[in-house]
Amino acid sequence: MIEENILVQYGAVEVNLEKGAFLFHEKERAAHYFQVKTGKIKMFNLNAEGKLFTQGMFEAGESFGEPPLFDDSNYPACTVAEENTCLYKLPKQKFFKLLKENPEIHFKITRMFATRLLYKSMLLKEISSFKPEHRILSLLDYLKKEEGIPADQKFEVSLTRQHIADLTGLRVETVIRSVKTLEKEGTLKLIGHKIFR
Repeated sequence: MIEENILVQYGAVEVNLEKGAFLFHEKERAAHYFQVKTGKIKMFNLNAEGKLFTQGMFEAGESFGEPPLFDDSNYPACTVAEENTCLYKLPKQKFFKLLKENPEIHFKITRMFATRLLYKSMLLKEISSFKPEHRILSLLDYLKKEEGIPADQKFEVSLTRQHIADLTGLRVETVIRSVKTLEKEGTLKLIGHKIFR
């Protein structure tokens, strides 16, 4: 999202996390802008029964956890490194200075917020209204669109069945069963353990 040299210029430091390490926890005060340099970060919530719901997966060049910086609140979710990860950490006040002095970056951040809000709205509608198969297809179509892959071109899904479950609010067993149903219908293709849409 923000060029690395600009982040460093404004005082960002690199933070290295080993796979499984937490970066911040839910209800912790938001104090930094984070952007992934290498690796992958998962943002998630756990409900009272211990069911995990993934809010997002963030890879190289992607930022996360910004909204609470703007209203001076706490993080609404936890974050954990899905693999060994290096990220940039920029204090909140320096992040705001960067945005004020670089309106084109501010616009990019605003656009990214809008995209994420639309995704959350779509996901809430799917979770509350539709069968598992429909939820899964909606998620895969959204990912395909985000990757810029034409609708008539095959898309290899990089998510595991567990990730799909976490992103759709389904149980992994339901995802496995639904993916098999969708393959029988010809909506998805399975090659080995890989899903293609």
